[in-house]
Amino acid sequence: MKPKTIYLLLSVIGFAAPYAAFIPWLAEHGPNGRLFVQHLFANRVSAFFAIDVVVSAVVLLRFAALESHRHRLRGRWIVLLATLLVGVSLGFPLFLYLRERQLEQGPSTA
Repeated sequence: MKPKTIYLLLSVIGFAAPYAAFIPWLAEHGPNGRLFVQHLFANRVSAFFAIDVVVSAVVLLRFAALESHRHRLRGRWIVLLATLLVGVSLGFPLFLYLRERQLEQGPSTA
């Protein structure tokens, strides 16, 4: 299987898996931002994962911005949107898919 196909498949999983956990919470509590943050940092273990994901998202967005400029990726804004609305689980494989697609089209002129 080509890397581009794998990254696209991982993007689908990266969207579906987090929302499979979030949608039931949202259905039970509604769009309650304060409660969401309270649950996110309910204990040290959950805080560990939350902080790890936030730091990873910042690193991903910086890396994606630099690489998108270097390879002149079209649609690079979608990585930002995907990361902010879902998380690194969608943003990262989506970025890799876009980059792989661009690399398949030939070398960049950057």
